[in-house]
Amino acid sequence: MPNFDPELVQVMRHALDEIMKKVPLEYATQATKAHLAECILKSAAQGQTSYDALMAAAADQIQTVLTLFS
Repeated sequence: MPNFDPELVQVMRHALDEIMKKVPLEYATQATKAHLAECILKSAAQGQTSYDALMAAAADQIQTVLTLFS
């Protein structure tokens, strides 16, 4: 597992908090949050470390989350 510096961890946390605001309330569960966090972690591990890139990676998965957890 990659070692992320504290600044990147903060960016990832912020992206996760913001993307959860875009998830419909009835789907905003711990499972959804964990799935989106995993997407963000994978993106960061692949070198996408900007806030916008992490948000885009997670946003791309919202529809998948709605299908998985409905």
